[in-house]
Amino acid sequence: MFFQIIDILGTIAFAISGALVAMNKRMDAFGVLIIAFVTAVGGGTLRDVMIGLEPVSWMRNMTFVYVITASAVFAVIFRKRISYLRTSLFLFDTIGIALYTVVGIETGLVAGLHPIICIALGTMTACFGGVIRDMLCNEIPVIFRKEIYATACILGGLTYFLLLQFLEERNYLFIIAGLVVITVRLLAVKFKISLPSLYKKED
Repeated sequence: MFFQIIDILGTIAFAISGALVAMNKRMDAFGVLIIAFVTAVGGGTLRDVMIGLEPVSWMRNMTFVYVITASAVFAVIFRKRISYLRTSLFLFDTIGIALYTVVGIETGLVAGLHPIICIALGTMTACFGGVIRDMLCNEIPVIFRKEIYATACILGGLTYFLLLQFLEERNYLFIIAGLVVITVRLLAVKFKISLPSLYKKED
């Protein structure tokens, strides 16, 4: 039950994130809904296809369709009250990657996969909805820039498996690993920490 709540909360966060980007690009209502949808389910769809889970999770549970639609409508109606669009986008995106990281890891564990593969699945689940969103919105995906994004998901995944040796209560693991992702992402932005560049200034 707790795992399902995390999955739905992640869906809401990413759907709102996608809707905010779409409105920032001044898309019409259909465009906003589509971007919200692919942001919310893009990473999870790729994950399910890779582990051979068919049909993919959101097709087997209409709750996700309803939640994404409601989240997109909420973002449209309250867009003026969601102050500071860029700040709101960052907040919902960060919450989304934290929640989806643990969802992807747990899905990998259920499938009986190696911890490294589980972390990769968690990172993929968290990041690739945003990749599709940014590509459709003609932006360079955040994961391909210098920002600490996928790295935060990986650190959250490593924390999950490290604590798994000491904690049996999965709910605590979900919360702690998610908080690690959020904390790393927030600290990286606050203190302007980024991955080293491959290019010199003259390049």
